[in-house]
Amino acid sequence: MPYPEEPVTSVPIVTGVRAPAADRRPRKAAVAAAAGTAIEYYEFGVYGYLAVVIGPHFFPGDDPTASLLATLAVFGSAFLMRPLGGIVLGRLGDRVGRKPVLILTVVGMGSATAAVGMLPSASTIGLAAPLALLVVRLAQGFFAGGEVTGSATYLAESAPPGKRGLYGAFTPVGVAVGGGTAALVAGVTATALTDAQLESFGWRVPFLLALPLIVVALLARRSLEDSHAFTASAEPPAKAPLTEVFTRHRDSVLKVTLLAVGSNCGYWVGLIYMNIYLTSDLGYATSSTFWIMGGISLFVAFLMPVAGALSDRFGRKKMITIGFLGYAVLVVPAMLVMGLGSFPLAVAAMVVLALPMPIVQSVTYPTYAELFPTRVRYTGLSFAFNIGTIVGGGLTPYLVTWLISTTGDLLVPGYVLMFAVVVALLTLRTVRETGREELS
Repeated sequence: MPYPEEPVTSVPIVTGVRAPAADRRPRKAAVAAAAGTAIEYYEFGVYGYLAVVIGPHFFPGDDPTASLLATLAVFGSAFLMRPLGGIVLGRLGDRVGRKPVLILTVVGMGSATAAVGMLPSASTIGLAAPLALLVVRLAQGFFAGGEVTGSATYLAESAPPGKRGLYGAFTPVGVAVGGGTAALVAGVTATALTDAQLESFGWRVPFLLALPLIVVALLARRSLEDSHAFTASAEPPAKAPLTEVFTRHRDSVLKVTLLAVGSNCGYWVGLIYMNIYLTSDLGYATSSTFWIMGGISLFVAFLMPVAGALSDRFGRKKMITIGFLGYAVLVVPAMLVMGLGSFPLAVAAMVVLALPMPIVQSVTYPTYAELFPTRVRYTGLSFAFNIGTIVGGGLTPYLVTWLISTTGDLLVPGYVLMFAVVVALLTLRTVRETGREELS
């Protein structure tokens, strides 16, 4: 029998009695979705945090900036595969179900991540080394194209009525936990090893740790049932989901894309790139920066369900507006404080700069899902979000590094983030309030 649309409220809660299956289902969905998304962003985080270290192994040369740019270019290449992955995996998700695709993505992402730690360097196989790194990164990007969007789709369709913001926040919780774990693992590795050991073999360890993470995610996802919205839909699956998205939902594609540019720029510039800014540009200790980034990411993850629940009460648009405005107001002053030469002040500035993140990340994901109907939700969300991710996430680390090297202005990341936020705020004005609507 299908699960009821409303949560059971007539049965009293008795200590020692297990909750009804319909009540446990959204909680299991939240944990499973967060676990898989954590693997995706663990990988992207590890690569971003260790870019300075691994660059010379695959792009040796006398110019460290050129090596870093080449490493970030390969980092960005994975994002170019995300729309293709989103189209292929999204189509599968809309036709055969959310669960099997979510299992496929977590295995593909984790395997590709571990493969990075096994690649020989340029000193061993020459030009084949950067080529192999590129191939693995493209594979990572393909599977990532269906992971976080599949998680957002599944949670939106599994949440109890009136709580999509709360449960939908667990997709970005996985993002923050994955990125925070990446920073902490990088910090432990950098602290436990000497600089020579880190550069020789230590950088491989964080990538190889993706293997046990695959097992954890599979254990969380194997017992899930498919989302009620998908299984209970009276409409047959779309024969050509992408065609239907572009013929009937072009406005939603554009809105999600532009909002995703702002939210991804906030994450990749406001957190991941700041690691490069603090270490390469400002000269702070690498290991200390890793610890700070990890702590901030976990702090942000703790706040995300709170922000998601507030969006259920006060509306998605109000909360997203507050978050984007926070980025616009805080980013340049925070970067100026970071440049004063005091590490404690730099830490305080990073904490302040991270405050808009739980709001923007936790509330945009359920909003994206709410803008598409169940019939093509996975495909529409995957394509639109991944295009926004290319611009806001894949290109920005390379762009700001190149602009800094060209202009000498260390505040360039702040200006880029402010521009992306303005675009997102203008787009938000055209988005309807979806927090209190039923999923179409």
